[in-house]
Amino acid sequence: MAEHLGLHTVGDLLHHYPRRYAERGELTRLAELPLDEHVTVVARVHDARVHKFNHGRGQRLEVTLTDGSGRLQLVFFGRSVHYHQRQLLPGKRGMFAGKVGVFNRKLQLSHPDYKLLDEDSDAETVERFAGALLPLYPACKQLSSWNIEQSVATLLGALEATGWRGLADPLPERLREQRGLIALPEAFEKIHRPRSKADIAEARARLKWDEAFVLQTALARRRAKETELPAVPRRPRPGGLLEAFDERLPFTLTEGQRQVSGEIFADLATEHPMHRLLQGEVGSGKTMVALRAMLATVDAGGQAAMLAPTEVLAQQHHRSITEMMGELAEGGMLGGAEQGTKVVLLTGSMGAAARRRALLDLATGEAGIVVGTHALIEDKVTFHDLGLVVVDEQHRFGVEQRDALRSKGKQPPHLLVMTATPIPRTVAMTVFGDLETSVLDQLPAGRSPIATHVVPAKDKPHFLARAWERVREEAEAGHQAYVVCPRIGDEEEGQQPAKRSRAAGESLPQGGEDGEDGGADAEEKRPPLAVLDVAAQLAAGPLAGLRVEPLHGRMPPEAKDEVMRRFAAGEVDVLVATTVIEVGVNVPNATGMVIMDADRFGVSQLHQLRGRVGRGSAPGLCLLVTDMPPQSPARGRLEAVAATLDGFELSRIDLEQRREGDVLGQAQSGVRSSLRMLAVIEDEEIIAEARDEATALVAADPELTGHPELRTALDALLDAEREEYLDKG
Repeated sequence: MAEHLGLHTVGDLLHHYPRRYAERGELTRLAELPLDEHVTVVARVHDARVHKFNHGRGQRLEVTLTDGSGRLQLVFFGRSVHYHQRQLLPGKRGMFAGKVGVFNRKLQLSHPDYKLLDEDSDAETVERFAGALLPLYPACKQLSSWNIEQSVATLLGALEATGWRGLADPLPERLREQRGLIALPEAFEKIHRPRSKADIAEARARLKWDEAFVLQTALARRRAKETELPAVPRRPRPGGLLEAFDERLPFTLTEGQRQVSGEIFADLATEHPMHRLLQGEVGSGKTMVALRAMLATVDAGGQAAMLAPTEVLAQQHHRSITEMMGELAEGGMLGGAEQGTKVVLLTGSMGAAARRRALLDLATGEAGIVVGTHALIEDKVTFHDLGLVVVDEQHRFGVEQRDALRSKGKQPPHLLVMTATPIPRTVAMTVFGDLETSVLDQLPAGRSPIATHVVPAKDKPHFLARAWERVREEAEAGHQAYVVCPRIGDEEEGQQPAKRSRAAGESLPQGGEDGEDGGADAEEKRPPLAVLDVAAQLAAGPLAGLRVEPLHGRMPPEAKDEVMRRFAAGEVDVLVATTVIEVGVNVPNATGMVIMDADRFGVSQLHQLRGRVGRGSAPGLCLLVTDMPPQSPARGRLEAVAATLDGFELSRIDLEQRREGDVLGQAQSGVRSSLRMLAVIEDEEIIAEARDEATALVAADPELTGHPELRTALDALLDAEREEYLDKG
């Protein structure tokens, strides 16, 4: 159990819940047996015969049943044949349960469960057998669900015998009674040995509350600890940098931007570190809100650092911040505004001289704002007075990296985490439960809607040809387009080379991602389409005459920046790229996007990519090209993306399909999920209520001295690795 299922203790086994329950099925007449379904029949044994096969080495028992309406064959193999033959004598009546199969055009049950009935067995016995719910456990080759069920039964028996001694119940009695939840021993009994579906529902309700409550208590204690840390309050000064910046703005802030800025400024003014998550739809103006927070920090005498996940994005942020600030970004320089500050860029690929200059500006405090990649975290980087850290695209930064940057302040700096991946409220409450959340869901005025369509290249090749015509039409109207591919195409020798792609419209079959949707036979699978192949084919074929350029992560940084600069300047019509453009690339003149092999991207990734178009006044168009068949799950995902522009709705769909990773630890670390019963999407209400209850309880008793059993449950949940993960925020 320990080796194959990670079950080390009695508690682990108790919490190893059935994945589902098989019903033996309603009683079925033999004349009406449905194929491939689990059934229970009551019938008499007509005859039973052992047959030899494989030159006498193998034997099977065939039993014929009859109930007056029809006949059914049972078959048993292996050593147990003679045992069953002695039990199933002609004339015996019994209940038989199993899955209906067919062999030699006869219906049969293979190795069914059965229970023989006395002539005077009552109808109730029959009903009870037929209605039993059989728990099916997550199992493995070495341990069948049947073995696990037997182990759990032994364990429950032993626990009952001791009166469940040693079982810590994390839910305070008052809370359990208020919510009408059953006692913990009863919940374990009913989840593992239910007599009815109502038992399962009661047990699940109780066990979900335990999980939600313990998890939210861990997060509430973490938030409470944060409020005890000291931080320097940062209030913008009248007539300072922020006011000067606001006066320069050529547009008015949206209501949402004003409201979220207010929340952030209130946090910055307090004497403990801000921990805020800023969620905003693609293009909702998060960068503007973050920049105003950074300017307020500089006004208050501190420095602000913005961490971006890639060099392309760091350069882009640096460019857009300096453009938005104008002469305010040239503090201390000739022609700079007197209340301005310096905005520096720091990335790993900078030349030594530029890097030395940037490091000096940070150490002296000359630079109020720095934008960079994780190069900012290196030991060599020192700040004069780091007051605010803004992390862009949280999910791309390791906890350790954020922690290292935060340790650069004399006191813990304020932290603002931004994400354009919309996160449903309850997921934010669990995954980012230690952060307060602000949401920007209004698009700035003048933004255009984006039309999204699925292009089924395999069943309708003419749709793909039309897609390239649409790209050409956008270019001829003076606009630009992206073509996104899953692969670069310059893979090392020995990796599977791409077959000729059908970028120009030839048909080429495709199998599912990692066999997921199995749309084609294995030998028909091809590697995902690659940037370098597709760019060459488009330039020579359907987009001949247009300026087509590739962009991908393995290009030297200067070359990447040069291509991006030329695309932004309108000198490139079509950019064929990998997902390096997924986050933050802002070219208002780009109106079209074609995503090749779109089924190979996740739902939220497609939504992010799509957000790169329609950023100006002209409407955006996004075409999702796929070879997946109409009824496949992958095609369903794409239809969902095409059907809505609401990122929060899409993130729900995405989560429902993927199931949540480990909420407390990094999912990649292979730690089994701490959520065994709770599903963050389905159980929104429980999570929200548990959060309120946990917050109140921690406020009244921060050390949980009055709740020793809750402390025990927390210690079990927060092993050393997870405790550290939470501590690093």
